[in-house]
Amino acid sequence: MECLTEQNKTNDFYCSVLHTLNANKLPFLVGGACMLERLTGIVRPTKDFDLHVRQQDLKKIFATLDSAGYRTEMTFSHWLGKIFQESHSIDAIFSSGNGVCKVDDEWFAHAISGEVLGVPVKFCAPEEAIWSKAFIMERERYDGADVAHLLFARAQHMDWGRLLRRFGPYWQVLLNHLVLFSFIYPGRCHLIPEWLLEELWRRWREQRDGRSMDAICRGTLLSRTQYLYDVTAGGLQDGRLESPGTMTAAEIDRWTQKAMQNS
Repeated sequence: MECLTEQNKTNDFYCSVLHTLNANKLPFLVGGACMLERLTGIVRPTKDFDLHVRQQDLKKIFATLDSAGYRTEMTFSHWLGKIFQESHSIDAIFSSGNGVCKVDDEWFAHAISGEVLGVPVKFCAPEEAIWSKAFIMERERYDGADVAHLLFARAQHMDWGRLLRRFGPYWQVLLNHLVLFSFIYPGRCHLIPEWLLEELWRRWREQRDGRSMDAICRGTLLSRTQYLYDVTAGGLQDGRLESPGTMTAAEIDRWTQKAMQNS
C-alpha cells in the first residue's frame, strides 16, 4: 500500500506539471518510457519521466514552474535540466548527453498526439526518438533494443529520408542499428528500404578508401567514459570537439566527472 501511495504521489506530480505547462501554452514533448509505450505498445516500468523542450523555451518553462511552486535546475548546460517536487523529478531534455541531438522546431512539427495519465500531450516522433536513442551505448545503459523496437513497430510509416538526414555526419551509427535490426528480426529485413542501405554502404566504402580522419575517436559520442583512454593516453582527438563541435571542453569535463562519480 505504501508503494502504491508513493506511485500515486509521483503520478500526481507528473500530471500537475503537464497541466501547468498546457495551461500556460508552453511547448514540450513527452519521451522516454511513455513515448515508447505510445509508439510500440511496450510497457516498461521506469522511475524517470522525460520531457523534450527547445533550449530557447527552457527559461520561460522554468520560470513558470518555479512560480507554481516547483524547483528547477540547469543540471548540465549542454543538454539537461530538471524539475523537482520533494523526492520526485522530471527531466527537461533539450539536447543529448553527447550534444548531438538538439531539440529543434522539427521535433514539434512531426510530434504525435496522445495522452499521459489522462492529460493531452504530444509525443516525440519515432524518427527523432531513434536518432536520440541510437547514440546511447554506455556500459550501464544501452538503448539499442528501444531502437530495434521502434523500427519494428514504425518502419512502414517511417520518414527514412528525414531519419538519414538527422544522423548527418554520424550516419555510421544508423547503419549499425539497421544491421543489428536485420540480426534481431531476420524476417523483417524487407522493412528497411533498399535505397537507404545502398546509400549507407556507398558511404561506408568511400570512408574505407580514405584516411582523412585517422586522428579522431568518435567513441566518446557513444559513451562518456569507455573511450577516455583513446583521447587521453591514446592521443586521439575527442569526437565531441571535432569541428564544428557538439560540446565545449568545459562541458565535456563536467559531464565526464559526473560519470566517474557515479561509477
